[in-house]
Amino acid sequence: MVPRPLVRHFADRYMAGETLADAVATVSALNGIGAAATVDVLGEFVHDVAQCQATADEYVALLDAIARERLDANVSIKLSALGAEIDPQLALDHTRRVVLAAAGHGSRVRIDMEHSGLTDETLAIYRTLREEGHDNVGIVLQAYLRRTFGDVRALADLAPSVRLVKGIYIEPPDIAYTEPALVNRNFLALLRDLVDRGWAVAVASHDDELVGEARRLADERHLDPDRFEFQLLLGVKEPLRDELIAAGHRVRIYVPYGQAWYAYSLRRLKENPSIAGYVARDVVRGLAGLR
Repeated sequence: MVPRPLVRHFADRYMAGETLADAVATVSALNGIGAAATVDVLGEFVHDVAQCQATADEYVALLDAIARERLDANVSIKLSALGAEIDPQLALDHTRRVVLAAAGHGSRVRIDMEHSGLTDETLAIYRTLREEGHDNVGIVLQAYLRRTFGDVRALADLAPSVRLVKGIYIEPPDIAYTEPALVNRNFLALLRDLVDRGWAVAVASHDDELVGEARRLADERHLDPDRFEFQLLLGVKEPLRDELIAAGHRVRIYVPYGQAWYAYSLRRLKENPSIAGYVARDVVRGLAGLR
C-alpha cells in the first residue's frame, strides 16, 4: 500500500545507494567511526542467467574497490541472486568466482541463508567450496529453524565461521519456531554451543536481550574480537552501534546497495509494517516544512 516514492524515502536510510561509488563512500564513513562492513549487492530470486552473471561481475568489481580503497570490509552474497533457483551448478560456479576474487585480495565472503527451500542447497555449496580448500568463506545459520542444531552438528568437521541470525522469512510452524520467546531461547542456546565449539561467530541481531546476553558471554569468555563480533543493519540502532564500538567490541555493519532497492525495502517494511507509518509522517513533515 505504500507508494513507491515513500518506499524510496524509507530505503535511503537503510542502503548505501544504487552504485558502487555509493557503497565505497558509505563503508569509508563507517570505517571512520570504527565499524567494519559487509557489503551486499542487492538482488535475490533471480531467474535470468545474464542477471546472475552481472551480479557476479559486480561482486568482483566491489572486491577490487574494497582492496583499492583499503576498506575494512568483506562481502555477503545471496545464492538466489547467483542462480540457485535456476541451476545449483550455476550458483556454485558464480560463488566460486567471487570467493576466488576475494581470496586474491585476502578478503572473505559470507553466504547468506535464505528461505528454507534453499537451506540444503546453500549448505551443500558451502561444503563443496570448503572441501575444495576455500577457507575464506563463511555461512549464516537461522535460529528460528528447528533443524539448525542438526546443521551445526553436520558442519562440525568444517568448524565454519558463522553469522547467527534469528531468521526473517515466513516459514510454517513445522519448519520454524514462531513464538518470539522460543526463537530467542534457541538463538542463545546456539550461540553458546558455537562459542563452546571455538568457531568464529558473528551475532547479527538488534534484539536488546540477545545483544545483552552476547555481550556478557563475550566478556566472561574473553572472546577475541577477531573471532567474535556484532553485526547490525545500516541505519538501525546507531546508538547501539556506537556503544558496542566504545566498549571495545568489533562491530560490522551490513551495507546493501544496488538497483534492486525496491524489493529489498518492501521486505524490510513487511518485517516491520509500523515503519511505513513513520516514513509517511516524515514525508508529511518534510512537505509541511517546504510549504
